[in-house]
Amino acid sequence: MPVLTRLIPSPVVVDIRAGALDDLAKILADQRISSSGKLAIAISGGSGAVLRERLAPALPGASWYEVGGGTLDDAIKLGDAMKKGHYDAVVGLGGGKIIDCAKYAAARVGLPLVAVATNLSHDGLCSPVATLDNDAGRGSYGVPNPIAVVIDLDVIREAPVRFVRSGIGDAISNISSVADWELSHRETGEAIDGLAAAMARQAGEAVLRHPGGVGDDGFLQVLAEGLVLTGISMSVAGDSRPASGACHEINHAFDLLYPKRAASHGEQCGLGAAFAMHLRGAREESALMIEVLRRHGLPVLPQEIGFSAEEFVKAVEYAPRTRPGRYTILEHLDLSTDQIRDAYADYAKTVTS
Repeated sequence: MPVLTRLIPSPVVVDIRAGALDDLAKILADQRISSSGKLAIAISGGSGAVLRERLAPALPGASWYEVGGGTLDDAIKLGDAMKKGHYDAVVGLGGGKIIDCAKYAAARVGLPLVAVATNLSHDGLCSPVATLDNDAGRGSYGVPNPIAVVIDLDVIREAPVRFVRSGIGDAISNISSVADWELSHRETGEAIDGLAAAMARQAGEAVLRHPGGVGDDGFLQVLAEGLVLTGISMSVAGDSRPASGACHEINHAFDLLYPKRAASHGEQCGLGAAFAMHLRGAREESALMIEVLRRHGLPVLPQEIGFSAEEFVKAVEYAPRTRPGRYTILEHLDLSTDQIRDAYADYAKTVTS
């Protein structure tokens, strides 16, 4: 008997709208995630404290935990602190670092996670991965998907605009990532999950082709939905492959080679994606990416985030070493330093012409 369907790991609740945060207690009770209100809520010391003051009256049974940063040690300490609480669920309330710490801590103590994002800086808010700094640099740790995702567009608008811009770059980079996955499928026989690829690509295309801007609710809705869909696509694939190709290898190279100077994740991924599309000969797609990144105030040249052309060449050369075994346009072309330098010069001409 053939298997006619498959179960997709995904949140039972995705609530993206203005004012969603005011209904958090009701959402969790209605969905039987926490009918008792016994919640462990992880927050940052900054914006999290303000949100705690706002939400605490509606969540009298909650315990609040301030997270120091985004390290593996922070996540372990959070998990240890929550062990004796007998909670129904963990709520990660904040940006990517807080949610990733909460993801890891929730997995450590065997509780479901509710992700309440206060910015849209990257696709990690709904992914089965927690990215945490450790003694060796930065690591990715497999965790269960959030059981619920709540994004209040009113809160998103209050966050610095650079966070929205970062999310745009990360979402658009899906297009390059899926192209790399398909390249590997053709060249190496790597298995490709068509559903995961379709979800990630369409999320990126929706953001790329939306006419709105960072201040529009319609655009923010599409961006938030795109980032959630991207996270689910990684769960479907069982891997970050749908949303991580040469663009992310270049991003990781920046982080490793220039840790004190690196720009935001989405800025580096967007730049990496535009360059990767140029490398694969998809000049029209690369030009459209460049146009849209510019329109939203994102960098399209390394100089715009404080790196020289030579430093960018070095990052591209180093990039394949950040994901051993992953096959992208960088591994496929296997360019020498001089060839990367020439390719970048050609890319820069198209950007400035």
